[in-house]
Amino acid sequence: MLKLQVRDQLMMRNKIKQILWLLCCLPVLTGCIGEDDYANDPRGNFEQLWKIIDEQYCFLDTKGIDWDAVHDEYSRLIIPSMSNDDLFDILSQMLYILKDGHVNLSSASRISYYDAWYQGYPWNYREDILYNYYLGSANSGYRTSAGLKYKIFDNNIGYIRYESFSAGVGDGNLDEVLYYLQICNGLIIDVRDNGGGNLTNSSRIAARFTDKLALTGYIQHKTGPGHNDFSEMEPIYLEPSNSIRWQKKVVILTNRRCYSATNDFVNIMRSLNNDNEDKRIIQLGDQTGGGSGLPFSSELPNGWSVRFSASPHFDKYGKSLEDGIKPDVYVNMDKILEEGIEQGDIESQKKDPLIEKAFEILSE
Repeated sequence: MLKLQVRDQLMMRNKIKQILWLLCCLPVLTGCIGEDDYANDPRGNFEQLWKIIDEQYCFLDTKGIDWDAVHDEYSRLIIPSMSNDDLFDILSQMLYILKDGHVNLSSASRISYYDAWYQGYPWNYREDILYNYYLGSANSGYRTSAGLKYKIFDNNIGYIRYESFSAGVGDGNLDEVLYYLQICNGLIIDVRDNGGGNLTNSSRIAARFTDKLALTGYIQHKTGPGHNDFSEMEPIYLEPSNSIRWQKKVVILTNRRCYSATNDFVNIMRSLNNDNEDKRIIQLGDQTGGGSGLPFSSELPNGWSVRFSASPHFDKYGKSLEDGIKPDVYVNMDKILEEGIEQGDIESQKKDPLIEKAFEILSE
């Protein structure tokens, strides 16, 4: 009973601290933008956008970006007579320098976004192979509960496919899935190509894989306009679910298109491993795409919306998660399939190397 009381007090203090920091930072996040009145013209919109990023974006120093130099470079491109399309292009190019998938500029007809966090990397996922040779059809191959697709393979390995953290998942759904999979010797959680969504779903699912309160990371909040004006690191804890939990081995499949809430989920799951023991939860595939800054939105004088990372997130060791999380076991599916084609191995084109490697790990 004493442990429960201590745990509850710790959780409550953590939640209260986070709420207080958010309340303290609210004037910073909302008030700084209105300090100066910028004109609704190309120059005014440029200066407003530059200032928003300068004072509120959380990774300028982390990424080694000289934002003053960026101002000088792009300021020369702003002319009074430029069209809205030309202005949108220039502002978008300036934002690309941040190399952040959480940064967007949106008008009524256009939206800019940075996608190099996954472009140019091995895809490590083939939907046709997954469904044709592993899952089958929804009618006879796999089951579905809300946003979760799940199945028991012939080798008694369980499998869960979650395609988007925007897809709602309730406790009843998780009970249904884990109850069905409880006979399995191991579990694969496939979040490849999951670009993120709701952080609540991330922690709700992860809570089924721990039986004790767990430190999963830290978060900071902007406290002023300076590039290094941050609060102290505030700890983030995961409380275990009081319903069905999984304590056997897990392999999480990832690729570069795992971003934002998916990056958060992978970090939480990895944090549940004990430092002095063999890993119970293993990440397999490729590095995630990152995206650890909690996004915030603001508005330019012309009504365009800008979204940006405002609060940095770290793992339980204090390491930034912005650039993604490297896997415990790296597998290059694209390369393996290409080698199979070169060797004339037709059967190799019917196999998902990440799933096959997960089978191997979970059968040890």
